[in-house]
Amino acid sequence: MKYHPQPAPGVARPWAFPAPERGSLPNGLTVLRCHRPGQQVVAVEIFLEAPLEAEPEGLDGVATIMSRALSEGTDKHSAEEFAAELERCGATLDAHADHPGVRVSLEVPASRLAKALGLVAEALRAPAFADSEIERLVNNRLDEIPHEQANPARRAAKQLSKELFPATARMSRPRLGTEKTVERIDSAAVRAFYDAQVRPSTATAVVVGDLTGIDLDALLADTVGDWSGNTAESRPVPPITADDTGRVVIVDRPGAVQTQLLIGRIGADRHDSVWPAQVLGTYCLGGTLTSRLDRVLREEKGYTYGVRAFAQVLRSSAPDSAAGATGASMLAISGSVDTESTGPALEDLWKVLRTLAAEGLTDAERETAVQNLVGVAPLKFETAASVAATLADQVEQHLPDDYQAQLYARLAETGTVEATAAVVSAFPGDRLVTVLVGDAAQIEEPVRALGIGEVSVVTG
Repeated sequence: MKYHPQPAPGVARPWAFPAPERGSLPNGLTVLRCHRPGQQVVAVEIFLEAPLEAEPEGLDGVATIMSRALSEGTDKHSAEEFAAELERCGATLDAHADHPGVRVSLEVPASRLAKALGLVAEALRAPAFADSEIERLVNNRLDEIPHEQANPARRAAKQLSKELFPATARMSRPRLGTEKTVERIDSAAVRAFYDAQVRPSTATAVVVGDLTGIDLDALLADTVGDWSGNTAESRPVPPITADDTGRVVIVDRPGAVQTQLLIGRIGADRHDSVWPAQVLGTYCLGGTLTSRLDRVLREEKGYTYGVRAFAQVLRSSAPDSAAGATGASMLAISGSVDTESTGPALEDLWKVLRTLAAEGLTDAERETAVQNLVGVAPLKFETAASVAATLADQVEQHLPDDYQAQLYARLAETGTVEATAAVVSAFPGDRLVTVLVGDAAQIEEPVRALGIGEVSVVTG
C-alpha cells in the first residue's frame, strides 16, 4: 500500500484581530467596514439603540416582538414576499432584542449584497407591522413561555435576575417579557416603540467580508442611506444596582432527578481595567474541561458532566456618560448534578473557591489559559460573521474599535498573581447568590447544613 507523505508544518503567520474603517452616512448612521479577502459570504450587523429599559411600563417584550416583526412585511412586500426575496438572495436575516438594544444580523453572498441590503433597508425604513403578523408573533411568544419555564437552566436564569436586581429594574424581569405583558402587545404598541426608538442617528452598521469590486459607499447610500427618522439623542439609562448578599434560593421541582445550579453576582464590565485578568482567572476556574471546577466536580467526584464559570456583559455606557459608570456583567457558575449529589457538589464547589483564595492559581494554569484564549483567536474569528458580531458587541458596549486586539495583548501580559486576585474578587464565597432548580424535599436539608447562606424555597 502506498501512503501519501505526511504534510510538513507551515510557517506560523502573525495574526491580529481585524481593524475596521469607521465612517458615517449623511442620515447619521455610523458605519464600520472590514475588508476580509476570501470571505465571499458577507456579514452585516446593525445595532439599533433601542434598549429594553425604554419599553413602556407593562409592555415588557415589545422590543422582542418589534425585532421579530422587522422581517414580516414592509410597505413594498408582504411577509411571504419578503421571505421569498431573501431566499432568492441566498441570505439569512435575524433580529433579536437585548438590554443594550436590537441587533439585526444578515449573511449573504458578496455577489448579492446589494439586493439583500436593499431588503434590510426596506425593513428598517418601512416595516408593515400588520395586525395579523403582530398577533401571530405575540401568540408564538406566548407559546414559548411555558417551555422556557419548564427548562431548568432558563428557569434558574430568570430567578437569579429576580434575586439580584430590584423589582423596579428592567433587568429583574424576563428579557422577552412575561405572559401578562406580552399578551397586551398589539401592532399599535409595536409601531409606537419603533417610532420612538429606531432611527439611523443612533444606529451602527458593521459590514465584514470580501468587498473586492464592491462600491460600498454607493451601495450604502442607495440602501440604508435612504433611511430617515427622528434625530433624538440616546436615551439615558439608570445605573445598575444589585444585591449579592450570600443566599440560596431553591426553585422547587418535585420529583426532579437533577438539580440545576446557577451561582452568580454582578461584577465589572469591559471598561474596567480588571477585565482581562478577570477573563483569565475565570477561565482557569471554570472555562474548559481541564479547569479547576471540572477537575474536582467532574473528573474526581463524578457529580456532573461539566460546570462552567463565565462573565457576560449585561449593559455598558459610554465612559464619558453624564450618568457615570452604569455598566455591569453577570459573573456566574453554571452546571447540573444528580439530586443526591447536590449537597456534596456544592460543598466541594465552595472548597474549590476557598482553596483558590488561600493558595492562588498556578503558573501552569495561567499558561494553559493564555495559550487557549489567545491561541484559538485565529480560528475563532475565521468567519466574517464572527468578526462582525464582535465589532457590533464593541459598538453596543461603547468600546474602542481596537478593543479586541488590545484584549489579547493584555491577556498575554497578565501574570498569575493578577489573575488570581481578579477571580477571587469576582467569586467571593460569601457574596454569591445560589439558585437551585430541583426537588426541594430532597435537597433543602443538606444545602442548609452547608451554611453558605440563608435558604428559601419558591415554587416553580
